[in-house]
Amino acid sequence: AVIPPVAGGASVDDGRFRRLEIREASLDEGLLDELRAEVASAADGAVVAFVGQTRESPGTPAPGQEAEAERFAGQEVSGLSYEAFEPMALAVLDEIAGEIAARFSVHRLAIVHRVGEVGIGESSVLIVVASPHRVEAFEACRYAIEELKARAPIWKSERFADGSVWLGAPARHGPEVG
Repeated sequence: AVIPPVAGGASVDDGRFRRLEIREASLDEGLLDELRAEVASAADGAVVAFVGQTRESPGTPAPGQEAEAERFAGQEVSGLSYEAFEPMALAVLDEIAGEIAARFSVHRLAIVHRVGEVGIGESSVLIVVASPHRVEAFEACRYAIEELKARAPIWKSERFADGSVWLGAPARHGPEVG
């Protein structure tokens, strides 16, 4: 028999846990504590968390946005705006979680990404992974953020005092080979 995961995309019946979420609400310290408590089990010796937050320095413009980005050279970022195609983004996050299980034997993780307006210093993504050993936990966490940024249909626009510019490269459709 196949038993579906409990509501919210999490399953704990077999020692595995997966929480994948796109949300408009703030990603605060309370949520980070909640994720750490949900992800870690008594079998885990390592819990690694990644918190991505908005910085005041500009990022790399998306292809075709280079000239627009030049208009803002030397200016500080005042905030970010994220948009996502949620069903597809969650499907990609689920693929990434499956790849993490296969590559690193890490079966307990949470990935929560924010959409909407995100101010300077505010968190835009939280990733928490747990594993019996630290090497796998670190590798899984790094893989999660790198693949999310490369593949998930989540788009970021940097805001400046007098305009905005889209960031990022075209999404890959699968993991890097090699």
